[in-house]
Amino acid sequence: MAPKAKIAAAKKTPGTIKAIPKAKAAEKKTARPTAGAGAAKKLKKNAAKRAKASTKKSIASVRPLAKVIESTIAFEGPLFRIHREHIVEPGGRDGWRDVIRHNGSVVILAVDSGKRKDRKDPWIVIERQYRHATGQYLWELPAGKLDRGEDPLHGAQRELAEETGYAAHHWSKLIYYYPSPGFLGEGMHIFLAEGLIPGEAHPEEDEQIDFRLVRLSDLLEKIRKGSILDGKTLVGALLFAQMLSRKPRKK
Repeated sequence: MAPKAKIAAAKKTPGTIKAIPKAKAAEKKTARPTAGAGAAKKLKKNAAKRAKASTKKSIASVRPLAKVIESTIAFEGPLFRIHREHIVEPGGRDGWRDVIRHNGSVVILAVDSGKRKDRKDPWIVIERQYRHATGQYLWELPAGKLDRGEDPLHGAQRELAEETGYAAHHWSKLIYYYPSPGFLGEGMHIFLAEGLIPGEAHPEEDEQIDFRLVRLSDLLEKIRKGSILDGKTLVGALLFAQMLSRKPRKK
């Protein structure tokens, strides 16, 4: 682990060409399709592919969803709402479902590549927080909930600044996913933040956050050992490591 980040500063072998007898050569030349015929064949093939893709898209778009017969709010708090819903599922099954509705969350994979030699094993900002639902402290990527109607990128920039003090020169979207779609409607946006600019953190009153920078290799080792239990951190770190491994090497 690295020291805590300072908030104020943190061949093919050529084959033998055989001579073709004149008569056979002429026969082959005659049988060869013209350029126009080849182009037409290619266009027909591409059109078939587009039609197939369009059909699949149409089938997906008309696939039936559940029909909600009744929906009531069983609980509403500052973070989420629990809806008790009577539904008829696409297969015709009738039943009741308790669903947690949430505005969504943002997750930030904040990366400090440092010098050129560090780019394959950059520093990653992680936090340690107490999570009462699990009854333990967890190491996680910085994250937070979105306000209703808030732009996800704006929310990610806000959360990173609040919890760690960092800003970033470059932002890009990594992935959007549902952490537990069986009963939780929360979707998570994971952003990659690069070119970190240190500043002063100002977490909310109920947040006690210990954050630091660790090497990506150390984070991956913790994942292999089972020391990282937070889902969004697993998704973000493993996806980023895969992306780095696929980047073409510069000659």
